[in-house]
Amino acid sequence: MISSRVRYTGYAMAAASVTALAAAWFTLRPDVGHAADPAAMVVRPDVDVAQQSVDVTDQQLAAFKVLPAQDRPFRITKNAVGSIDFNQNMLVQAFTPNPGKIVETHLNVGDEVKKGEMLFTIDSPDLLQAESTLLASAGVLALQTRTLARVRQLLQTGGGPQKDVDQATSDQQTAEGNYKAARDAVRIFGKSEAEIDHILADRKVDSILIVPSPISGRIIVRNAAPGLYVQPGTAPAPYTIPDLSTMWMVANVIETDAPAYQLGQAVEVRVPAYPGEVFRGHVDTLGLNIDPSTHRQLVRSVIDDPQHELRAGMLASFSIETERPRGSLAVPSEAIVREGDGSMTVWVTTDHHRFVRRIVKAGLEQDGWRQILDGLSAGEQVASTGAIFLSNKFANAASGAS
Repeated sequence: MISSRVRYTGYAMAAASVTALAAAWFTLRPDVGHAADPAAMVVRPDVDVAQQSVDVTDQQLAAFKVLPAQDRPFRITKNAVGSIDFNQNMLVQAFTPNPGKIVETHLNVGDEVKKGEMLFTIDSPDLLQAESTLLASAGVLALQTRTLARVRQLLQTGGGPQKDVDQATSDQQTAEGNYKAARDAVRIFGKSEAEIDHILADRKVDSILIVPSPISGRIIVRNAAPGLYVQPGTAPAPYTIPDLSTMWMVANVIETDAPAYQLGQAVEVRVPAYPGEVFRGHVDTLGLNIDPSTHRQLVRSVIDDPQHELRAGMLASFSIETERPRGSLAVPSEAIVREGDGSMTVWVTTDHHRFVRRIVKAGLEQDGWRQILDGLSAGEQVASTGAIFLSNKFANAASGAS
């Protein structure tokens, strides 16, 4: 009985010793056993959630850019989406001026062509007939010229009457007129004076007719092939050639915006293929009616494309300046932070160390600046490049404080 009581007393003394040691260890390590206690967590001293402000150190401030809110001009524009097309006013379907069979072709799709450059040649029966008439009229003219000279000589020697001279003169003048007309007919086919003289000298016809390009541009469609019989105006055209120095931007704008568009307004066009490039032009056509099914109006613009970068069918967006620029308060675009609830905020400072969160109403964004409609006054200093850092720092503190 005595031994059991001794053992119990020993166990109690050992347990008390362990408890004392544990208490001493926790006293020396206050961080252990308290990390899970929410009451022990405190908001960092550089973030004031109640005042919605954040303090930064000099080292942090060195990475910031602080700029004042200032007045800047903003262009009043309308935006829409459309597509690129060839300038149909500068697109030509190159037909042969005379019927005939294609003998030779010289250009393919994608080739650049200059005005007057040979597209293809045809064997033209009309040219053959015109040259034959020229050779015949030249022969008749030569004969009538010799006849007139002979009867004049006879008249001078008393061997012929005056009426023969008069008749020969009339015949020679008729022959001369027919010759000139035949020469002009061959010239219409594109033959030069030297080529016509060569035909007359050799007494040999050349029925090959050269069909030149009517404009400078690039071939986008080719239907020409050797042996193909072609006629003027009969589709399909042997070649289709647009002038690519300008293109069309075609869009259909909503009915309510229709009154804002006017002929001659400046246009800025952007295409996904060239994200950093702006193509410029002007409005040249406005639809005269509103589509009853879509309630949209056609707006067509001529766009300058000197480098021939645009392609027909490209998706494009455009903005048109519908009014003169207006001055408005603005801050750099990176100074505005879009919060999770959709609101826009900026960080305002008076001493470049404490930044206060301010909700603003933002408007247009142009050239790296964002229009401020409400919430700021001119001259107030706002964080630009450090706005995201401040917002994240505040959000982390607010989340921990809750």
